Amino acid sequence: MGIHPTATVHPSAFVEEGAEIGPECSIGPFCTVGPEVRLGRGVVLKSHAVVTGDTEIGDETVIFPFATIGEIPQDLKFAGEHTKLIVGKRNRIREGVTMNTGTEGGGGITRVGDDCLFMTGAHVGHDAQVGNRLVMANQSALAGHCIIEDDVIIGGLSGIHQWVRIGQGAIIGAVTMVTNDVIPYGLVQGPRGVLDGLNLVGLKRRGVARADITALRAAFQMLAQGEGAFAERARRLGEETESAYVQQIVDFILGESDRHFLTPG
Repeated sequence: MGIHPTATVHPSAFVEEGAEIGPECSIGPFCTVGPEVRLGRGVVLKSHAVVTGDTEIGDETVIFPFATIGEIPQDLKFAGEHTKLIVGKRNRIREGVTMNTGTEGGGGITRVGDDCLFMTGAHVGHDAQVGNRLVMANQSALAGHCIIEDDVIIGGLSGIHQWVRIGQGAIIGAVTMVTNDVIPYGLVQGPRGVLDGLNLVGLKRRGVARADITALRAAFQMLAQGEGAFAERARRLGEETESAYVQQIVDFILGESDRHFLTPG
């Protein structure tokens, strides 16, 4: 067990031998830290947090009470193989959040980027690949093998089906079930999620130029109403556009996927 001399561990916490506790970490009362856990600089575990498995937590991440991070996958095919969870820097992991390690069949690693917010009761399933600055609201869930790109917002009580990809800057409304891929900057809402437009508020907050927003709006209309199949429309769009944001959508649609797409209504 390696506990840095600048780290503080409450007497009631249980840190198993082999764990690596970095400088300036704070482990609160009644926490449990497993033998393969590695905590970076300034990680804070508030009371009753559990971090277990082969799990790496990046610098300055804060884990709130009753979160369980690094437990085995909720997958009946899991047979005890050695898999990992890697969580990046400056994440806020609120009360009751669960994050599972990977599975051998899914690549073996569940990965979370930097500067994300996981609100109360959110769940990150096995082998999910999560980008930076994700916001998951209360009681939302990512199933196994999901790919979530940067700057995505997922509303409360929403669920993302296994193998689904969500492109950069997309927003998912509350109480929404997403069963197919979502294009970058898409807006999805409704009990059975439909692609209902673009995340214009998010684009404006990020300071995206008016010309690019106009190009994105035109691209969305072409995807919604153009001739031919969805992928054919995307290919034509890629041949015509000069916007990097539109090209990002085209590349996403034409990229490898295990699911169909949510298409504009």
